[in-house]
Amino acid sequence: MAAAAGGAGAERLGGLVRDAAGGQQDGPAAEVAAGVKDGSWTVLQLVEALGSCLENADPRTRARGIQLLSQVLLECRSLLQEKEVLHLVLFYENRLQDHHLVIPSVLQGLRALSMCEVLAPGLAVSVLKAIFQEVHVQSLLQLDRHTVYSIITNFMVTREEGPFVEELFEVTSCYFPIDFTPPPNDPHGIQREDLILSLRAVLASTPQFAEFLLPLLIEKMDSDLQSAKLDSLQTLTACCAIYGQKELQEFLPSLWSSLRREVFQTASEKVEAECLTALHALSACLSRSVLSSDAEDLLDSFLSSILQDCRHHLCEPDMKLVWPSAKLLQAAAGASLRTYHRLTHSVLPLLLEQYTKHSQSSQRRTILEMLLGFLELQQKWGRVEEDESALLSLRAPVCSVVFSALTDPSVQLQLVGIRALTVLGSLQGFLSPSDLELVVDHLIRLALHEEDSQSSEAAMEAAGSLAPIYPEVFSGRMVPRLGEELRSERDEERSLDLRSLRQRCLQALAAVSTHTSIVRETVPVLLQHLRQVQKGSEAGSAREVVSACQSLHRVALQCQQDAEGCWYFHQAAVPCLLATAVLAAMQGRRGAGAPAGTAAAPWGPAERCCCRPPAGAGTAGPAAPCQRQSCGGQRHVPFLLPSAESAHPLLGKALLEEDVLAAMVPVISAATTHLSPELAAQSVSHVVPLFLDGEVSFLPQNSFPCSFQPFAEGECLEAQRRLVALLMAFVCSLPRNVAIPQQERLLRELLALSCSCNCPFTATTAAKCFAGLVNKHPAGQQLDEILQLAVNRMEPGLAEGPRRVQALTLLLWVTKALVLRYHPLSSHLTDKLLGLLGDVELGPAAADGFSLLMAESPDVLHKGCHADVRIMFRQRFFTDNVPKLVQGFHGAGPDVKANYLKGLSHVLNHLPKPVLVTELPTLLSLLLEALSCSDRVVQLSTLSCLQPLLLEAPQIMSLHVDTLVTKFLSLTSSPAMAVRIAALRCAHALTSLPTIVLLPYKARVIRALAKPLDDKKRLVRKEAVAARGEWFLVGSPGR
Repeated sequence: MAAAAGGAGAERLGGLVRDAAGGQQDGPAAEVAAGVKDGSWTVLQLVEALGSCLENADPRTRARGIQLLSQVLLECRSLLQEKEVLHLVLFYENRLQDHHLVIPSVLQGLRALSMCEVLAPGLAVSVLKAIFQEVHVQSLLQLDRHTVYSIITNFMVTREEGPFVEELFEVTSCYFPIDFTPPPNDPHGIQREDLILSLRAVLASTPQFAEFLLPLLIEKMDSDLQSAKLDSLQTLTACCAIYGQKELQEFLPSLWSSLRREVFQTASEKVEAECLTALHALSACLSRSVLSSDAEDLLDSFLSSILQDCRHHLCEPDMKLVWPSAKLLQAAAGASLRTYHRLTHSVLPLLLEQYTKHSQSSQRRTILEMLLGFLELQQKWGRVEEDESALLSLRAPVCSVVFSALTDPSVQLQLVGIRALTVLGSLQGFLSPSDLELVVDHLIRLALHEEDSQSSEAAMEAAGSLAPIYPEVFSGRMVPRLGEELRSERDEERSLDLRSLRQRCLQALAAVSTHTSIVRETVPVLLQHLRQVQKGSEAGSAREVVSACQSLHRVALQCQQDAEGCWYFHQAAVPCLLATAVLAAMQGRRGAGAPAGTAAAPWGPAERCCCRPPAGAGTAGPAAPCQRQSCGGQRHVPFLLPSAESAHPLLGKALLEEDVLAAMVPVISAATTHLSPELAAQSVSHVVPLFLDGEVSFLPQNSFPCSFQPFAEGECLEAQRRLVALLMAFVCSLPRNVAIPQQERLLRELLALSCSCNCPFTATTAAKCFAGLVNKHPAGQQLDEILQLAVNRMEPGLAEGPRRVQALTLLLWVTKALVLRYHPLSSHLTDKLLGLLGDVELGPAAADGFSLLMAESPDVLHKGCHADVRIMFRQRFFTDNVPKLVQGFHGAGPDVKANYLKGLSHVLNHLPKPVLVTELPTLLSLLLEALSCSDRVVQLSTLSCLQPLLLEAPQIMSLHVDTLVTKFLSLTSSPAMAVRIAALRCAHALTSLPTIVLLPYKARVIRALAKPLDDKKRLVRKEAVAARGEWFLVGSPGR
């Protein structure tokens, strides 16, 4: 019975082999593999059953037989014995000499065998030699090449020593350096860089390749091909991550020679940068190698070679190779603390000596820049250690050199000196107290009195960088000096020099306010100055108030990441700005009732001391501990404003000018956006009642001449209404989770003011404030009611009457607020706006409103002030409304068609370019028609939209090249400078189209662009030169 069963099994196996040879692969292979696993057949029996198939004259039949065996081996490789693997390997190696149709199946079998755990020693090398002797791998199909490299990968896991390493290196290094250009329309998307990185990963995978790879890299570094140089240098850098001294020792002299030659001689910045990176990697590799007691210190000898070849160039009179040498030394010095100490001990004294020897500012600047490079490297290692650092032993001469640079007449040398000063200050423990005082004195002098603005600005930035490190020095020495300069000669009408000095003082106070303790000193000075300069009626008051606000804004931004500083600034600046503005606005009121004088109350019960100086005290002093026990000794904001009786007769109207209020808005906004919800709630409980109920008790002011009623009716209150801008700055910057007291009443007051006020500034500000609140308002019945009320107010106002513009402004801002949050009513309001494009009176303004809807608003309705801005709102607006714009354009009369084009161009101009490219074919004809519109806003917006499209969609734009060339050249003669510049930029961008498309227009464009070369505006001439030069190169070789 056993014999009968065996015969039946053999017969079944033979049947499966015949099925496989006939073309059925997967089914027979799976059944045979299952039989081998359960012991029904052995691999030897399978090979015997394949005998007739393997001897068949048809190579396809032989291939099917071997494929069956290979598939079974892949499933059953774990069952094979070492002897079976040996015989199968020999069988497959022999079959590599078969017909090329058989080779893929043979390779699949070898891949299965390469994964066996019982592979005998030497078989891996034998298989690889057979493959690369009998098979031309590069001519195989991609799938079969992948099989070959899978075999190599599997053998690498075995980590065989000896000839296998060299063989493996040879079969992979033949591709180095990669020279590959992807075929057009490659579905796999393989790029040259992908292949370079993959091959580099192989070559840099093991230190065992070092003896073969490093000579190859040295050879390729000497190549004339820049790509080969770059690839070699980058591969060397990658290898240094895994190499040690043993692998590098033999090749260090040759590597250094090649790197030095390239840096000294190359004209390519890329090659130089890669050489310096490779040198850095080599030095780092040698630094981290662990040495035995009797081993040679390769790092020391390597650094000695670098010093020997570079040090003398630092002393050459012509200084030709001074920068290449310095770069090489700095690249090596930055590798480790050890290399830094070794090189700086030799180089720093030499540079200091050379600085003293040279008297020309240009040469001194070069030497100081080299010294600066070494100083910046010290920053990597932190605190300067006294026992090893050459820098600390040279503190006096280093400081002397840097300080001398700061007093040099050369601005460029001063700038390098300021950078060096900043680095020295950042080194903990380097500057002595006397040095720090001298540093501050130099920075004050440069910031305030240096004629060149570059040095002044650099000194301010340096002060801002160093102030957090030495806050006591800067708050105790720099801030008082700046305050004195700011107050000096205040009553003299001297000139622009005094105003310029004040301007720099304000900028310096803001720049140095980078630490909370310093902010506590600078903010009172800035607020006091703001109060002082808005007195009287001199012409420059408004400009100086704006400058003070700009400085306060910078301080506010610098405080935002520090909770303590942010709250201090908010409670110091916001009440003071509000009080000063309210007092100025009340002067515009005549006979408006009794004063609303109330005793000043604290900004918050715990945050601000309620101990006030007596009425009439107006000098800002330093923050001091409170004497009252109930305060707990807290430091408080000094009293800044005098009593109304002494102050308001002198106050001018500078604070009521639009530019000044506009400058105060970002100060209050920046002071509010980063408040915690708890502190913001405390603040809003004071500010909103101020505007709704005239509650002034929290303001730092003893009394006011009248009541504050910005929402009351009457022409005499117009000045107070303008302060709604400050309310907008505050409430529209609050976090969304902060409840606003009396919000419904506030919304109704803002709505009424925006529709009824005759002042465009006030009406617009009220509309923006209303929109900002609506955007953050929780969804629900209350929001629906207030929106319905707004619609009921807008619709009659838009239809007729003297305030149609105010109604349109409100419509635009409310629509934007709702579009941003995807509110259902936004489509209804957008349709109203689309309908107004056909209005002769409001149409142009409504068209410009589409820019407002799509653009980022600087003061409200943006993410920075916590507005509800949904992702991709622009794409959604485009999808919903552009078809309506196109339809409206086609159906509009000739007198309003331009409005639709203007609206369309605004929408497209703010749309993400990838989205616009996909819609370009259907919209391009309208954009081209928009270029013929006489409206300059339409022209400018359309040109701004087309310029990037010429770069990103050249194939589509090429179809309209004739029209584009004609339109652009025509607009280069526009009366508007901005249009001329935009047209020239578009003409320049045309050169990105295919050359064959451009050649027929080359001569015409070059002739036409000769005219703007003589334009009266320099910026126009600049663009004309760039565009014309690029057109001259059209069709030239190598372009």
